[in-house]
Amino acid sequence: MCKEIFKIRSVKMEIQSNMLTLAGGNQMPQEGFGLYKVDDQETMNHAIKAAYEDGYRLFDTAQLYGNEAEVGQAFKDLNISRENIFVTTKVSEANQGYQSAIDSVKESLKKLQMDYVDLLLVHWPIQRAFFDTWRAFEELKKEGLTKSIGVSNFQIIHLQYLATKANEMPVVNQVELHPRLTQKPLLKYDEEHQIVTQAWSPLGRGAVLNIPELKAIAEKHGKSTAQIILRWHLQNGGSFIPKSVHPERIQQNADIYDFSLSTEEMKKIDDLNQYARTGREPELTYEYNHQY
Repeated sequence: MCKEIFKIRSVKMEIQSNMLTLAGGNQMPQEGFGLYKVDDQETMNHAIKAAYEDGYRLFDTAQLYGNEAEVGQAFKDLNISRENIFVTTKVSEANQGYQSAIDSVKESLKKLQMDYVDLLLVHWPIQRAFFDTWRAFEELKKEGLTKSIGVSNFQIIHLQYLATKANEMPVVNQVELHPRLTQKPLLKYDEEHQIVTQAWSPLGRGAVLNIPELKAIAEKHGKSTAQIILRWHLQNGGSFIPKSVHPERIQQNADIYDFSLSTEEMKKIDDLNQYARTGREPELTYEYNHQY
């Protein structure tokens, strides 16, 4: 019993102290907690409570998720201090554009019951408002409504295009990233340009959990395949945001700090890449100006 309590405390300390320094100097937890498809207030409260108690401090939402109000209410109901958490939200395609992005972020802050977010992301690149949206982000940062600005689902070509007019570049690029979509060229580009790559769907929406090679590595370490994948993300040095509403899985996803993968095991996981997306191709979203 004492060993179990010590282990839980150790895991919490690992998550809380494991920070990445963003370009510009702000710090962000490496492992976060995703809130996609967490809709009703009771479920939201239980999920955030469990995650917070297990040491998570980065919480990721978006306008598109339709749950910013529930997220804000959960933090209020649970009496969680604003200074103790790192909150990310994202501007949807419908709200992109200079004034519409600014207005939508102010509305998001009302729903979240916050004066600022720690990280504001462009959810998807779209041709219609590509530069105007980023200009709005730079202004929102100047106004103190967000501490850092970044993008989501940007490929190298989008980042290169943005650099032609941006006054400052994104500090985070949140993309689909898992063993079947390792995104090595993008990771290299981001690192070379001081951009932290953050993985959404780090477990491939569950599609990678039964891969035999991963199950073999998991058995060797006495861990689940999910824990092996999250450890792979951790050792790759990027950020990652698993999600679950089940307390036991939330805790399990946090319990990845008491073992390490060998160089050979890391390469075996890298070699599982099949360029397989579970989400939309970003270039199509850019061309069509919407994801769905």
